[in-house]
Amino acid sequence: MADSSPPLSPQQQWHRAVMIYAKGVNRYVETGNREGWKGLKEPYMPRTEKLLEAWQAALEESNRGGHDPARRAAFRQDWPPAHFPLSPLLDQQGQMIPALALLDDGSLLARIGAPYQAGSVVHIADGQSQVLEQVEFFGVCPQRRYFAWGRAEGIQVTDGWNGPLVASLAWPDPLAGLPEGLELEARERPNPSALIPFPDGRRVLLVSADGIFVLHAEGATRLLRRLEDIEQDLKDGVVADDLNIGLCMEHGAVSPDGQWIAVGEQCGSHLVYDAQLRLVAQIGPGSEYPHFACFNRRGDRLLLNACHFYNGASLGVAVADLPGLSTDFYSDDPRTPVLQDGARVYAATSRGDEFIIGDAYGYLRAFSETGEDRWQHYVGSSFSAMDISPDGKTLVAATYAGIIVRIALDTARPDWQIGTGEHHEVERWLFWKDFAQPLQW
Repeated sequence: MADSSPPLSPQQQWHRAVMIYAKGVNRYVETGNREGWKGLKEPYMPRTEKLLEAWQAALEESNRGGHDPARRAAFRQDWPPAHFPLSPLLDQQGQMIPALALLDDGSLLARIGAPYQAGSVVHIADGQSQVLEQVEFFGVCPQRRYFAWGRAEGIQVTDGWNGPLVASLAWPDPLAGLPEGLELEARERPNPSALIPFPDGRRVLLVSADGIFVLHAEGATRLLRRLEDIEQDLKDGVVADDLNIGLCMEHGAVSPDGQWIAVGEQCGSHLVYDAQLRLVAQIGPGSEYPHFACFNRRGDRLLLNACHFYNGASLGVAVADLPGLSTDFYSDDPRTPVLQDGARVYAATSRGDEFIIGDAYGYLRAFSETGEDRWQHYVGSSFSAMDISPDGKTLVAATYAGIIVRIALDTARPDWQIGTGEHHEVERWLFWKDFAQPLQW
């Protein structure tokens, strides 16, 4: 007998596809972790391209009429968030979100657009996204008190995100700190990939492809590329026009007490400076190219990631061991153990005794400070920024796909969520290039 039931609507098809795929992936991961991965076949990813038009129309409709949490929650029930259905749109629509902060009132700050793009900074609150005029980039100190604001005329530091001004710092000359007498073509001011105020609000770590600098009232001190390395290039016969002073995979972190600065780029070792800007540690990476650094919330551990293609390895170092530490690439020194093997890290935070990293494959991964795996949580696309509430209950993360998620940690996982931990994504924002305005999902 022929099936006389009515065909499923696009919403019903979406819901069914997401649920089936999430259940299949979770079962696949659970089986692999329990019994091993040999012979296991990954679940089939449903074809949902034909549903995208209906999904977008429904999403736009749910965003009309002001902030209505109940309506948004109902939409998420009907159209559960998932990454795989969006894949056909991401190359055209996605964009990097390199800075993200969760404020004490639960609202968000985000920089939209890659560092080399004009971009904007937005404040997200009560279901609305508002552009902060004349702000090009921002950053927050490790203690969450001081904020740095990159503007055309310079960098301003405020006590609180909308608090009083405490410092005004000039953009550095990209050629500052280079050997005297070196003649190079003038360059425009650096575009920050990170701005990190020190916990006293008086200095700012500027990370950029043109160099990594500590900005202060007297000017700027270059940390990378190091003056010594550039001088050695010149001694080796490299002419000025061929001199490489730019950076790739540039990154930096400031410890919560402001006493340590970890920096790096794809060439060389992980470097750590003290508060007086003296080089105190050179740590050989656990993979090919230094890629990321992060201090834990207590400030007594440092996570150092290096990558190779989309994989990598993360070392854990006790801050007490930093002074005088010098190790080779792939060292087996017990002071620099590998805590996580496999992830290229783009963003990270910590809570309690665990680090939480965002990798190149769209997974949040948590592991202890001694290297024990805790949980994983799938969002999709490479992560680009992350923050966590002081109580460790709310995590926010951004991706290169132009997506921001808010996750309630240690809360019952919904059926549509892919992951091994009990965590619940409660909000998602899409900052897509062709959208007239960002949309909340």
